[in-house]
Amino acid sequence: MELIVIKISGSVQGVNFRYYAWRTANDLEIKGFVRNELDGTVYCEAQGEKKNLEQFLAWCRTGPPLSKVTNVKFSYEPMENKYDDFNIKY
Repeated sequence: MELIVIKISGSVQGVNFRYYAWRTANDLEIKGFVRNELDGTVYCEAQGEKKNLEQFLAWCRTGPPLSKVTNVKFSYEPMENKYDDFNIKY
């Protein structure tokens, strides 16, 4: 298990990014959360198997159909078994 922190920039709010991230995370058995930030970015913490996290990160670089991702910053963090499921935070 690994933990990755992701910040996605671009046209990523108001395009159902969080919903699609939630759906993708659940399909990949990833736990954590996604939320909109005041600066217009989307922030995500994701916990799971490394290969699944890599697929999730690849998805974040494209996002849902109406989004226009311009930048994805990420870092792997020390693993803490923090999450029981994947949530959308408001």
